[in-house]
Amino acid sequence: MDVASRMYVHEQRPRERLAALGAHALSDTELLALLLGAGRRGQSVTDVAAQLLGQSNGLPGLARRSTRALVQLDGLGPAKAARLCAAFELGVRALRPADLGAPLLDSRAVFVRYGRALAHAPTERFWVISLDAKNRPKAATEVARGGRTNCQVDAAEVFRCLVADSAAHAVVLHNHPSGDPAPSADDLSLTERLCRAGELLEIRILDHLIVGHGRYTSLRDEGLWPSP
Repeated sequence: MDVASRMYVHEQRPRERLAALGAHALSDTELLALLLGAGRRGQSVTDVAAQLLGQSNGLPGLARRSTRALVQLDGLGPAKAARLCAAFELGVRALRPADLGAPLLDSRAVFVRYGRALAHAPTERFWVISLDAKNRPKAATEVARGGRTNCQVDAAEVFRCLVADSAAHAVVLHNHPSGDPAPSADDLSLTERLCRAGELLEIRILDHLIVGHGRYTSLRDEGLWPSP
């Protein structure tokens, strides 16, 4: 078997394993290889995938890269970088719960249901969860998206969504791409503004969660909630 034939068989293995065993049985390298589709001259797609993961300290690091940063990696062009960004975004959206019925009784429930989808987002995203009078979610809306270090949130947009959803209560949350969920002074100031506006509109803001990598900070749980 010549070199080209051996490389072709090698590149087909992840697809064959997927068909036989299911996606859960494949390694990060194999799954990434399937998304890339093809290698480059003298290098199999599996080798390219392994190299990309090595350059990014694994899959979470790769997922946090912007499209522009992905294009700069050796082995990726604009088309493959766009394909990866689309795949990572689909993963985030797939984690958004379809069942909004069960009430949110504490910050842990909010993090499990919504925060995990934000944990590895490469830029800051700010979500508003509209709740009814029994704390059952009515809608989850992303109202702002920023850069790696900040996100400009318009309080009017937050309450426009809440009024449209006929919300009685709300929880807000956003992520810190750095992975550290410690609140900033801006986070505390924004929380106070939202609470004050909520009092005027009779829509109570129950909590503000800041999501890091696998963990979170609840401003209410940490005693950082604005005074009435």
